[in-house]
Amino acid sequence: MNKRIITTMASLSLTALALTGCGAATDTPGAKSPSTGAAAGSDQAAPEYSGTAFDAKITNNSLAVSPDEKTAVVSDSRENSILVYDLAKGGLLKKIGGFGTPRNIVFINEGSQFVVSDSTLGTLRFYSTEDHTLQDEVVVGPGAFGTAVSPDGKTMYVNNQAHSSVTVVDLEARKATDVITGFSRPRQGIKVSPDGKRVFVTNFEGDKVTVVDADSRKILRELTGFSKIRGISVTADGNTLYAANSGRNSISVVDSRNGDITNEIEVGREPYGAALSPDGTILFASNKADNTIDVIDATKNTIVKTLKGFKEPRQAIVFSRGQDRAYVLNRDLSVARVQLGDLSLTDTIRE
Repeated sequence: MNKRIITTMASLSLTALALTGCGAATDTPGAKSPSTGAAAGSDQAAPEYSGTAFDAKITNNSLAVSPDEKTAVVSDSRENSILVYDLAKGGLLKKIGGFGTPRNIVFINEGSQFVVSDSTLGTLRFYSTEDHTLQDEVVVGPGAFGTAVSPDGKTMYVNNQAHSSVTVVDLEARKATDVITGFSRPRQGIKVSPDGKRVFVTNFEGDKVTVVDADSRKILRELTGFSKIRGISVTADGNTLYAANSGRNSISVVDSRNGDITNEIEVGREPYGAALSPDGTILFASNKADNTIDVIDATKNTIVKTLKGFKEPRQAIVFSRGQDRAYVLNRDLSVARVQLGDLSLTDTIRE
């Protein structure tokens, strides 16, 4: 892979401001731009961030697992660093610092890189999975929270809470190409339907999900009727959405074509996660207050088992491609592994 030199923050910031329509830095009090003195791919570590965090009272964590299931990367927005785990050996590989409020992590390019969004720095940071070096950095504006990648791996959608928008990033060109407006404080929750046709954006103001046409980038409809909505998942055809209601301890099953809530599944206290397996048969509802996960048969919308042994599990749940295992992030940034065959918690990887 060719190493690229990170463009100066000044020119990138101008691009981001033009795209998002930001008026001035006062939109994010106390936020500071990261240093870009090191060349991309160098071994020089990013400097420790000591400024005022963007919306620090809003906390979230994130977990990403590489397609080959050899590497896991985790974050907590209350920490200025992220952790890289070796899943094969079950230990910590590296701690990477220099963040303000790391929000979301996703693997790209078949797992050769991972991308971390930071709502304080207002950037996407691209790292090599092999040696964990910073490869590139793209400014998308302060308030960058949730990220989702299109099935073809060419486009990333980034929720921006500060401007109630979604930034569209060309992952091949490594630049922001468009901004979609009309949202209400979108944070962590964003999903692209497996067919790539629709983007589902969670709005924490108004407790609703906005459905966007990926081609035209126009809003199709809004789904409502939620209560303190948290994690969401969509089926392979994009026609059914599952949403965690931490306000009424339930998972809503929604027909995304007309917005009707077709079923309401009662789960444990303060459900944050609503993670659907790739084959659409199992849904994990992670209950933060109970330290449990309710395993739901998605074909019947019934709970088949409640798993214990977690610590404040949130939205950060990943199913393996082979659909034999699930990974769950705990509050202390340890990763619990669940065997799907017998629905048992097999082990927990810690720092």
